Amino acid sequence: MGGNDLVLTDQLVEDRRINGEVQLSFDVAFEHFACEQALHGYGLSAEEVTAGVIGGGDDGGLDGVYVFLGNRLLHEDSDVFQSSFSVNSLENGAPLTLWLVQAKTSKSFSEVALDKVASSCNLLLNLDANDKDLSNLFSQELIARISLFRKTLLRIAKRMPAVKIRFSYVTRGDTEAIHPKVRVKAQHLETQFAKILGTASGEVEFLGPAELWKRASVIPSYTLELPYQESITHGTSHIALITLGDYLSFLSEDDGSIKSHIFDWNVRDYQGNVEVNREIAASLQDPDAPEFWWLNNGITIVCSGASSIGKRLSLSDVQIVNGLQTSYTLHNTLRDKYEDDPEAPVFARLVQVRILVTGNQAARDAVIRATNRQTTVPVASLRATDDIQRQIESYFYDRGWFYDRRKNYYRNQGKPLDRIISIPFLAQTVMAMALGRPDYARARPSSLLKSDSDYERVFSSATPLPVYLWLAKAQRHVDAFLQSSATPASGSEFTNLHFYLAMLAATDIVGQPFNRPAHLENAAREDVFPGQARLVELWGQLRDEFRRYQKRHGVGPDQAAKNNEFVQHLLESFGWPRSHRK
Repeated sequence: MGGNDLVLTDQLVEDRRINGEVQLSFDVAFEHFACEQALHGYGLSAEEVTAGVIGGGDDGGLDGVYVFLGNRLLHEDSDVFQSSFSVNSLENGAPLTLWLVQAKTSKSFSEVALDKVASSCNLLLNLDANDKDLSNLFSQELIARISLFRKTLLRIAKRMPAVKIRFSYVTRGDTEAIHPKVRVKAQHLETQFAKILGTASGEVEFLGPAELWKRASVIPSYTLELPYQESITHGTSHIALITLGDYLSFLSEDDGSIKSHIFDWNVRDYQGNVEVNREIAASLQDPDAPEFWWLNNGITIVCSGASSIGKRLSLSDVQIVNGLQTSYTLHNTLRDKYEDDPEAPVFARLVQVRILVTGNQAARDAVIRATNRQTTVPVASLRATDDIQRQIESYFYDRGWFYDRRKNYYRNQGKPLDRIISIPFLAQTVMAMALGRPDYARARPSSLLKSDSDYERVFSSATPLPVYLWLAKAQRHVDAFLQSSATPASGSEFTNLHFYLAMLAATDIVGQPFNRPAHLENAAREDVFPGQARLVELWGQLRDEFRRYQKRHGVGPDQAAKNNEFVQHLLESFGWPRSHRK
């Protein structure tokens, strides 16, 4: 029945292709779909998947590149690359994963494809290689993505990271019909990956229509059962004592990995080998330690419904909003032991779990804020619960757009991907168009809102809600133009310049440079934006000025795009001198 899997998978890709705002070719749509399914377990947003797709030529046989430190996807502005980052905060043996994807619409798996990847990785993963030499062979976009891995490895080397290089080879061919020579080549590639570093490991997987359809068909379950030992009930909410074994099963997927989607609403990521997590791990490993729940603040779950049969709770719309550090440390410390010996005494120990039942989103937000005030959490981490965030979400929703202040919330509901807007994306569009700083938006894809001052500038109650929606729609329009025009922007051009083109278009409407969202109220009210012909003109001049600036200053494209001097150069080239900014 393998043919049915191919028909259904092709239809799924085609539906996404024709229903999206950007009319991609089938090949490009398949690349995006392949990357999404290869990294299915990480719960990446559509924007995160797209950011890792390598477009254009000189891709070295790679169509997607992603780097993870622990379970966190790395961006060029991630904490690990900042001078303030303490490498000692990482645990020894912290997982560092480079995930490579090749996606081909052919109906077979070939030796040639594996040979090309092996040859490319031999050069790209050589720590002695420099970007200038590599640029003679590979695209800037590919080099930049691989550099995230190389820089991270060098940065955290003293913590002896557990390096894994994974390669997903995706085609429309039947994995049961793979030629033995291709499988041998895959084994050789795994060995090559393992030789990158003495402690590294390599893994190659083949994904065909059957595997793609199976992954795409899996909808994360938010209705889960939780056995308990003792429980106190008030109304419909509960405080329960759960054995560590049962809680570990509750957290784990069938393959042993953690259910990351039930932490989507938690206010911060796993912090790794920090002191509190070391203490949690130590108490789990000490057979003479006091009861675990005596030493631990426990777990807080919010859900929309809870029913009890016997000593089992059935929970709907589960989200763990406090206790991520405990949960991840428990999972990382005891996962392997549980697989080997689920009856070990440690799994009979108890953890306290609070189960709060409410369908009211404002009440859930209040719980998230309250339960995280007891620990040191950066203010920016609580932003999703702010009134302005909920107002934006409600305004978008009423107009057929979906503001994903909870990562993947609307995606998991099956809403159109082109109409889902994340907090980081909206923040970048506000910074680029409304505040006139496309350089700042480009330089901080994941850290733009870490400072209170930046947050307050971007998300101000003084900015009318229609302006936020107009900005999101305008940036999507620009992105669609760049990806679907007769001569689409290269991956590097898109990354570096799409916020610049959006700024120029907004400035063109207003008629002069500006740095206050109020200037866009008329555009938002009338829902106007430059047409195709004008965008072509703006794009052509932008590209010319970008090349001219790089040549004059002797800098590369990334450095130029992140420099505010280029913003001033650009505005003046359009006849908008700095003194006219309002």
